[in-house]
Parts: sequence; C-alpha cells; structure tokens
Amino acid sequence: MNEELTTDAAAAALRSARFGTLPDRIRYEDMTAVVETGPDSATKDAYDPAGSWKFYSCLALDLGL
Repeated sequence: MNEELTTDAAAAALRSARFGTLPDRIRYEDMTAVVETGPDSATKDAYDPAGSWKFYSCLALDLGL
C-alpha cells in the first residue's frame, strides 16, 4: 500500500511538472470592447422589405417557370 501512495505522489509530481498551473483568469471587462458607431450604421443594418427581393432565391424563378 505504501508503494501505491508513492506512485500516486510521483504521478502527481509528474503532472504538475508537465502541465504547470492554469492560466490567470481573464476579467469580463478585458473581453469586451465598446465601439462608437457612425450615424448611418443604424440605417445600413436595418431590415428593408422592399429590397429583400434582391436576396430571394427560388429554383423555379431561376429556371423561368
């Protein structure tokens, strides 16, 4: 049984030497960024139902049926 404890301690020491420690935690504030947008960005990303037909894809229309 003493040999088993020695093996476990040796395996733990090997893991610690191989992998080291976990990296430091990253704060939430460091993961986010605040970006100012221009005045036209709201209209650029808005949904335009009149212009949505440009992106419509239908096989029957493509074949002229």
